[in-house]
Amino acid sequence: MRFLFDDFELDTDKAELRGAGETIALEPQVFALLRYLVENRERLVTKNQLIDTVWGGRVVSESALTSRIKSARQALGDTGREQRFIRTIHGSGYRFVVDVEEAAPGSPVGETSSRPDVAAPEDPLPERPSIAVLPFRLVGIAGPYAAVADALPHELIAELSRLRWLFVIARASSFRFRASEPDVVEIGRVLGVRYCLSGTAEILGDHLRVTVELADTRSGGVLWGERYGAPVEQIDEIRSEIVASVVSALEIQIPSNEARLARLSSTENLDAWAAYHLGLHHMFRFSRKDNERAKELFARAIGEDAGFARAHAGMSFVRFQDAFLAYEKDVEAAGADARRFAERSVELDAMDPFANLVLGRTFWLAGDPDASLPWLDRAMSLSPSYAQGVYARGFSNAMAARGDAAEGDADLAMSLSPLDPLYYAMLGIRAFSHVVRGEYDAAVAWGERAARAPGAHAFIDVLAGLTHACAGDTEKARAWITRALERSPKIDQTAFFRSFPFTDAVIRKRIAAALTKSGL
Repeated sequence: MRFLFDDFELDTDKAELRGAGETIALEPQVFALLRYLVENRERLVTKNQLIDTVWGGRVVSESALTSRIKSARQALGDTGREQRFIRTIHGSGYRFVVDVEEAAPGSPVGETSSRPDVAAPEDPLPERPSIAVLPFRLVGIAGPYAAVADALPHELIAELSRLRWLFVIARASSFRFRASEPDVVEIGRVLGVRYCLSGTAEILGDHLRVTVELADTRSGGVLWGERYGAPVEQIDEIRSEIVASVVSALEIQIPSNEARLARLSSTENLDAWAAYHLGLHHMFRFSRKDNERAKELFARAIGEDAGFARAHAGMSFVRFQDAFLAYEKDVEAAGADARRFAERSVELDAMDPFANLVLGRTFWLAGDPDASLPWLDRAMSLSPSYAQGVYARGFSNAMAARGDAAEGDADLAMSLSPLDPLYYAMLGIRAFSHVVRGEYDAAVAWGERAARAPGAHAFIDVLAGLTHACAGDTEKARAWITRALERSPKIDQTAFFRSFPFTDAVIRKRIAAALTKSGL
């Protein structure tokens, strides 16, 4: 894209600033700062936003930012006194204040392409799911908070871009669509995306209300929506919560829709991504039959694309289930497969949080939950809103008898993803956190919630039983153990501790005594 203003031309494709036909030398950080100001010329840009963009959020002094602003002004023949191009809004930030035209690369000057409804080539959609995040519509008298309508979707683009399975359209393209009622089908055609995220930011007196909506651009239908609200003075705190919540929701809603669409296709026509998403659908149903079906689909995805990291991660997940729930007699072989597929997934894409998650979980099968923490921490650093990564870290903390840490992880995971297919397991971690601290009444309440939650397997019934035994209610404890044995007759204490490798000898002995009292 080329931005034309005054006698200057900012070429983002060539990373050049030209004036009167001559290239003006700029340091990379100065170019990045100038580009960001030009692209966001319709609003105030805060100092923190510039630091996030130019320095990647690293801690820098305000003098470093001031120095780059000064260099950008000098390149344009501007000064801090005149501020013809870059205006300082004292105490708030900066604005680029001259008129700008947008021109396509290579087009003659004056032949602009700023209209969002330009014809687009009919290219096929990317194989992996793709999304455009639109600028939010601002409602009400926003005053100094007007930037929130652009700031929130900008932060969402940055966070969603960290999801390796999702193709995210750049801000410079998606922010060209500012209609109050966006035509998501047309946006999907022009940008070549399957999904569109839009929203409104409404300022009502001293209150902020944000509404977010996910649409399928192929059908125009709304797949998911949510509302958030808070006092406007809490905007800095609430925006991070909104971003985390939306990212977590999309990690469930988009794969679920992809699986639904894959189920409508003929099995013979499934490509690697369709087979993978349909595999996820079966994987999260937590039954032996569905686990086998997921295994077949992940194998198909790998056959279609041997370099598909997430398909290898999915295969690791189901082989982990084979070992964890003893779906197969040779649990050691299943565990070895889980490790092998996980290592291959990380080898193919070390930056994928799902790959790091499944590799970390394999250490549970080896009875070494602490060894999983570096991989789980890496998964969360790659995607801070990754609820399943938070849950998995909580599991490791519970197995190491770190009750407070396990409780914190369980609560965070549940708040990030209240509709997660592993929600029952998150509830279970919360129960375990109370068991290891000897808070048995609380453990009973959480254990029963976990066992009654959708998707809970027989081991969670055992958890409910041991919490009652610890609390002294042998009758209820035996009832839950009976239910567990009806569902999985081969469950015993050896199997339980193989799947839940408590490393603290005192805690392990206490749980073993409770299981014995329960009849296991």
